[in-house]
Amino acid sequence: MRILMTGAAGKVGTLLRPRLARDGRTLRLSDVRPIAPGPGEEWVPADLTDPGAVAEAMKGVDRVLHLGGQSREHPWADIVRDNIHGTQVLLEAAHAEGVEHVVLMGSHHAAGFHTRPRDGSDLPDYAFPRPDTFYGVSKVAMEALGSLYHDRFGMNVTVVRLGTCNEGPGDTRGLATWISADDLTRLVEAGLSATGHHVVWGVSDSPRRWWSLEEARSIGYVSRDSSEPFAAALVAEQGEPDLSAPVHDRAGGIFTLNELGGKW
Repeated sequence: MRILMTGAAGKVGTLLRPRLARDGRTLRLSDVRPIAPGPGEEWVPADLTDPGAVAEAMKGVDRVLHLGGQSREHPWADIVRDNIHGTQVLLEAAHAEGVEHVVLMGSHHAAGFHTRPRDGSDLPDYAFPRPDTFYGVSKVAMEALGSLYHDRFGMNVTVVRLGTCNEGPGDTRGLATWISADDLTRLVEAGLSATGHHVVWGVSDSPRRWWSLEEARSIGYVSRDSSEPFAAALVAEQGEPDLSAPVHDRAGGIFTLNELGGKW
């Protein structure tokens, strides 16, 4: 099996590459930044906005993991070009090549202005888009494009509304939003074989989690990690989080506080 990983030079790609390695599997790495491929890997440079380059990178591919594009807030024109147009170019190339399974790395910022349900339930998997930034808008467009290519062409598409993926949560907010690299790998693996169209939250099953895992579990995701082992040290340093404060009450945290065009 050959899997195309776009944005492979980024943080998430760097975390996932060794974890996705399998016997009988080739990871085709693609980015605008050069990468030295390791065992079981190939390197094909491609700008996502260049249809010819993306079509070349797509040749002979069985699955796609799309991590590429701008990974944080940028001016509108950059976001449209790299995240929205780039995703459409990628999906069109995948469709032309006959690729049947695609995982799109979305973001919780697609639903950033949603707040914790007051009844203590989890925020639903398909919570209506409430983006908190231009970046969040681009991830809403990604979800819509995934839906279109599923409904029109029968492509199997899983969109991950990614939380915070690092080696560990960096603050008390992360105790609720964190997903370990190992859990993200498990979620990606589930998405790469899932049928249909799915929007799932990318989060580990931690006690402080408030984003639903129902849809992720329906495609076979089983979280084995938790942020709780980090909790004591973070709470001792930063105090118990005030769950009524926007940074903890809103899915998008601080990105719901700044004026658009300010420092993100």
